[in-house]
Amino acid sequence: MRVATWNVNSIRARLPRLLAWLEERQPDVVCLQETKVVDQEFPFAEVEGLGYQVASFGQKTYNGVAILSRLPMERVERGLPGDRSGEARLVTAQVAGVTVACLYVPNGQEVGTEKYAFKLQWMAHLRAFLAQRFTPQDLLILCGDFNVAPEDRDVWDPELWRGKILFSEPEKQAFFDLLQWGLVDCLRLHHPEAGLYTWWDYRQGAFHRGWGMRLDHILATPPMARRCSEVTIDRNARKGDKPSDHAPVLARFD
Repeated sequence: MRVATWNVNSIRARLPRLLAWLEERQPDVVCLQETKVVDQEFPFAEVEGLGYQVASFGQKTYNGVAILSRLPMERVERGLPGDRSGEARLVTAQVAGVTVACLYVPNGQEVGTEKYAFKLQWMAHLRAFLAQRFTPQDLLILCGDFNVAPEDRDVWDPELWRGKILFSEPEKQAFFDLLQWGLVDCLRLHHPEAGLYTWWDYRQGAFHRGWGMRLDHILATPPMARRCSEVTIDRNARKGDKPSDHAPVLARFD
């Protein structure tokens, strides 16, 4: 099973690119973030025309997540228990006996703000949700834009970013709390090197300068991590006309 995650930064703006990418790469399961449309306006016909079922959890203008699957989906659930914000940030489904969770963690805006506190609270709720609903021995994959670069090797200039949003210590600790519960960072199973990024700001030519961060992750419980044979970042999807500011991450589970 080939599983991908991609923050498309508006499925309306990125639909032609998404459809072309799905035809080229043909992943079995795709987790999308920042779809930015209500469910009634999701492009179901176009995506289903490529052989994918869709489980969408959207909202107008902001946020929005969706799971696309070429395999049957069961037990679709929308929303994070305990999150009363009304924001569309989590959808889960069972695919071929594996629970796939697609999530979009709040950005946090700036350290010390109310939005930053909400981000940390949301991540704590996610951690509690995992503990209540699953065990580390379950077949579980978490995919999405976590809006956290966990380590120095995940940031183009760690000293510049240290203590700032996306790279502050409380955010990183919240991410590691997920790992400590019983999740494995699948990319790091295969690629220990620095310089592997999934997000580049649109400004200042960041992509071409290599000014990136690794914010998008595929995490899995140990039974699934043992089946993970490959993880890649598709940098080519960040190139060209009107790209998302994120690149897709793809993992293969044998």
